Amino acid sequence: MRKAASAKLYKKLQKQYSRRINLDLKRIKQVLKKLNNPENQLENVINIIGSDGKNSVLTSLKYFLEANRQKVNAFTSPHLYNVQHRFWLGNRFISINEIKKYKKNIEQAGFKLTLFELLTCIYILAAYETDPDSYNLIESGLLFKKDSTNLWSSPLAQVVTNINYQHQEWVRPKTITEICKQKVGYLSQNTRIYIGKQNSRTSKIIQNILKKNPSEKIVYGSWKIIKKNKKKYYKDHKNLIYLNSKYINSDGLWENVGLAIKLALDLGIDIKIIERTIPKIQFEGRVQFIQGKLSKNLRNTKILVDGCHSYESTKNLARYLRKFKIPVYAIWGSLKNKNPNLLIKNFKGIFKKIITIKIPNEPSAMSSLELRRVAEKNGFKSIESKSIKDSIKKITGKERKIIVIFGSLYLVGHALSLN
Repeated sequence: MRKAASAKLYKKLQKQYSRRINLDLKRIKQVLKKLNNPENQLENVINIIGSDGKNSVLTSLKYFLEANRQKVNAFTSPHLYNVQHRFWLGNRFISINEIKKYKKNIEQAGFKLTLFELLTCIYILAAYETDPDSYNLIESGLLFKKDSTNLWSSPLAQVVTNINYQHQEWVRPKTITEICKQKVGYLSQNTRIYIGKQNSRTSKIIQNILKKNPSEKIVYGSWKIIKKNKKKYYKDHKNLIYLNSKYINSDGLWENVGLAIKLALDLGIDIKIIERTIPKIQFEGRVQFIQGKLSKNLRNTKILVDGCHSYESTKNLARYLRKFKIPVYAIWGSLKNKNPNLLIKNFKGIFKKIITIKIPNEPSAMSSLELRRVAEKNGFKSIESKSIKDSIKKITGKERKIIVIFGSLYLVGHALSLN
């Protein structure tokens, strides 16, 4: 019932507010000024910025802070299947009635916002009324220069996850240098900046952009993830922490956990609390094996979901899948702007067959026919399907196998909703 009510509310919001991305901080600042600038009352703000890994860094840090008995508010984007899950308030998700209440307050300010701007304002009002002194973990949306989460001049910290060649359609020129400039060139001049693992070229670009920024910078290399005797560890100049988990399934996710560990240690969280917490961390929709309705009648079959939709994240998934010696099938959906022809190349020699589907209720999704043609062009056996359930039915047989649902967080959210 709650899930249906949330879906109904989000559909209504999508109709009322533009989903078009319109990068401009003027509108949201005007609204917040009318509301007496509640954002200025939020303490311990930590912005999380990047192309990949924002959610897993935020989630890991939230686990560590809460294990240390500290209160946390969090704003994430997008949601997988329930709009309430974008807003974490101390010890619960926001209620539907609260969303409606804050929406009404925002509308009374008299300015037209985009949907993401509205959701950002709802978070600020909800966090302010819940406990402004909590840690406020805030995931950025697109880029950062004019993203609606770029509101604090002196946040506690700003965390930069992996930056890669996504969202080039929003920058001129369409270069990794310009993407980095949009993401890190407008960070606070009065904070601590944490830079996660990057490829060597991107790392040099970021360091060059940040040369004149006087904020303290903590760069990957002062900590890292290492392998020793087939086990993974977090390592810095003081600490060696064993990374033990049955839920975290890829190297990329471990790098994100490592970034969160570094931040948690610097925030004064005891190493023993971190070690006890690591096995409890779970990332919904990120290289995650699921059990439920979708796998109920399947024998010898595991279902894995991953919302990967960039070159780096698909490469990360492919690296993990290569470990398996049993057949791997794929159910693939993608948005039109994600360069599927490039991304699918990472799975050469991995998928026995790809079933393509159109992501439900997404006007910018590619059709199953378009994706099938891309798959076949790259040498994969491929067939089309009308839905996730229908796709699973097409992958029958008694053989042990893995079915991977991937290509979009929207597709994975739909799968989790069905499950």
